[in-house]
Amino acid sequence: MDSLGERLTYARKNKGYTQDALAETIGVSRGVIFNLEKNKTEPQMIVINAISQCLKINKGWLLTGEGAMSDTDEAVQSAKVLEDIYSIAKELSEEEQLYILEVVKTYKKHTDQRKK
Repeated sequence: MDSLGERLTYARKNKGYTQDALAETIGVSRGVIFNLEKNKTEPQMIVINAISQCLKINKGWLLTGEGAMSDTDEAVQSAKVLEDIYSIAKELSEEEQLYILEVVKTYKKHTDQRKK
């Protein structure tokens, strides 16, 4: 992937976002995302920062192609959150655990629908 546009397209699709969904999430028009992906405009840092945070990708990778795509800090944070969830959930009854699991599944389904 030689260009910012190619990397952005790859990362966006890899994270399950349409151009419309990404644009809406970061508060820009779809045209901004389209133009960045087609390398028609120079990216503004505020947009790059928003994209990087939303997609949880390394800003340096997006801009230059150097380094890893994934933001390793996000991976560490995610592992910590999952560890905390497990620590709390193991003290709940099976019925309470199943309820929490259903809440998480419902939330995931809702967010997946918003991305479409």
